[in-house]
Amino acid sequence: MTPVKAILFDVFGTVVDWRTSVADEGRAMAKRQGIEGIDWDAFADAWRAGYHPAMDRIRLGEQPWTTNDRLHRERLDEILDEFGITGLDEDEREEFNCAWHRLTPWPDSVLGLALLKSRYTIGTLSNGSYFLLANMAKHSGLPWDCILSADNFRHFKPDLEVYRGAIELFGGVPGEVMLCAAHNGDLAAARSHGMKTAFVPRPTEYGPDQITDLVPEDDWDIIADGIEGVAEQLGVLREDIGF
Repeated sequence: MTPVKAILFDVFGTVVDWRTSVADEGRAMAKRQGIEGIDWDAFADAWRAGYHPAMDRIRLGEQPWTTNDRLHRERLDEILDEFGITGLDEDEREEFNCAWHRLTPWPDSVLGLALLKSRYTIGTLSNGSYFLLANMAKHSGLPWDCILSADNFRHFKPDLEVYRGAIELFGGVPGEVMLCAAHNGDLAAARSHGMKTAFVPRPTEYGPDQITDLVPEDDWDIIADGIEGVAEQLGVLREDIGF
């Protein structure tokens, strides 16, 4: 395998547990507001379900470019009505929308990233907004060397501009850049542009009844149970760097 110089990460689902985090934020907001009777896991699922259709509208030219912060907010306004949640003013809606800035990492994420950072340049390659990813890193202790966002390229994955743009930023040699993701489709797109690939399954990303991305669907360069496992397969061990 061509020596890898940089390892980039899908973030939502791969590094952070968005579903549990958003549902917990909903429960906390409901307690403050005196809101009862809401299935917050279902609310998180419904909020996320609007994400890809919204990005598709931008790809098709039906909506001008905007960040995923704005897409999250547009969807939030829809589902508050769908779930019968009333009484939130503008500031409260904006604060709730920022739940996506405060997502909690999976248990292996921070240590795994720290291990990889000791030998490689690590960063995001995410559809999240730049501001969101920066806030999330500070909130959750994610030790990125750099943040690459859809905002950098004004395209969302899996548009080719995202992967090729990342490759160019790291010297233009595709095989020197690896994408780590919990989603086979993301890895397939990365591989189609020459990037190396690492698959980390997150079998509860979409809850206990998840049926997608449970197993690798191709012979990805690395297949590991977690990000620490990716580090181990690349020869970075805890004891070697004092963890």
